[in-house]
Amino acid sequence: MSIIIDENVQVIVQGITGRNASLHTKFMLDYGTKVVGGVTPGKGGEKIHDLPVYDTVAECLKEHPAAAVSSVWVPPRFAKDAILEAIDAGIKTVVVITERIPVHDMLFVRKRAKEKDALVIGGNTPGLISPGKSLVGMLPKIAFSGGRVGTVARSGAITYYLANSLNLAGMGESTSVGLGGDPILGANFEDVLRLFEEDPETDAVVMAGEIGGVYEELAAPYIKTIKKPVVAFIAGKAAPKGKRLGHAGAIIEGNMGTAESKVEALKENGAIIAETLSEIPELVKEALCGKQQ
Repeated sequence: MSIIIDENVQVIVQGITGRNASLHTKFMLDYGTKVVGGVTPGKGGEKIHDLPVYDTVAECLKEHPAAAVSSVWVPPRFAKDAILEAIDAGIKTVVVITERIPVHDMLFVRKRAKEKDALVIGGNTPGLISPGKSLVGMLPKIAFSGGRVGTVARSGAITYYLANSLNLAGMGESTSVGLGGDPILGANFEDVLRLFEEDPETDAVVMAGEIGGVYEELAAPYIKTIKKPVVAFIAGKAAPKGKRLGHAGAIIEGNMGTAESKVEALKENGAIIAETLSEIPELVKEALCGKQQ
């Protein structure tokens, strides 16, 4: 199995006529993702990669009522409306590639998603992949192979690195999720960890956070309740306060969001802490061997 997406999930692409969206839609189709249509206001009736384009999500869902996932590629100023349009039309998972979405827009989106029981991944996510089944976003397929380790990370680059390291160590991924690098996200670590805990074909989970925000600390108490081993890594240990580290949300402000506070919270609640990325595969193997004994 996998979480969120598999070979049967139907996907739509909002902003499909844009250059990046069109390019990555082609990659998704080539991977085997069941993309059924796209949405760009004013471009209804056109076709991209032989896929129909609609003016609204509602029109798209009239023709493709089984679609359950939307991938959003619109500019930041339009992201809020695009996400809300998808949620209100009945889409249950919205994968937001758009980065630097205004904070208040994402706060509004989080509230609406909770009301509608929808999962919003991102903004500024590279997407997610269930290897060999489905890819939504812009993750490089070469880095992933099927297996029984779930991964969730803030950083896209670390998402790729985790998967490649697990593959080289003889393991693979059930699903890899890029949580996103913006300051305010839709889904958090706990949301994804819960899905992995419920997945019978995920044996262990690797989570990789970074400085800034409190998503890792918020997830820590839930880790104590998980039966599956969780290996955690925090990037940005050497970053000084006030220095942004790549992502809009990766910045230490005041006494919050430090690598030390995150590591302490995770360790106290039962996570296995990796000091470096390279030691993660061995820690996963040791955790799984210990669980079997």
